[in-house]
Amino acid sequence: MKIVATCIGDKKEIEWKGETVTTGIFKYAVDKPIFLDLEDVKGDTICNRENHGGILQAIYGYSLKHYDHFKKFYSDLDFEMGIFGENLTIDDLDETKIHQGDTFKVGETILEATVPRNPCYKLGIRFNNMKIVKQFWDTTFCGVYFKVLQTGFVKTGDIFEQIKSCPENSTIADLYTENRVEKGI
Repeated sequence: MKIVATCIGDKKEIEWKGETVTTGIFKYAVDKPIFLDLEDVKGDTICNRENHGGILQAIYGYSLKHYDHFKKFYSDLDFEMGIFGENLTIDDLDETKIHQGDTFKVGETILEATVPRNPCYKLGIRFNNMKIVKQFWDTTFCGVYFKVLQTGFVKTGDIFEQIKSCPENSTIADLYTENRVEKGI
């Protein structure tokens, strides 16, 4: 696995259903290393700390390979890196093969896979179409949240070197499926 884009976002206010919604989901690729801190990416905006950021969800990684699945539904949309709200766009991140607790050396950092990302209406806002939320739930293409065990910089081109494997734990995809069942989706 290799980082193909490092992404951050700014606070953005959007009108949705007659209300102003504040979000940081509009991520964009940057041409410089980003610093992965214990609870977030330095310079990135997180507007909803209840559901994003923090120790277990400090960094969100998403697979570039998953983009192709959604492009067929949204051919008129510009699929710029970061469109799914990820901090790290990774060439081939496979949630069916990454287990909770798997640990990776990436750039100066050490990251531990923690939980899947459950989509919310803000993904629909980003895509300007609420259908994306259900389409996202209907896959195992949830992406991976990472805990930062060692802070530091990462950059485009950095490789994920697995340093700990936890095959006894559930995969991120299995946890995502359990979440979907629990929510009745």
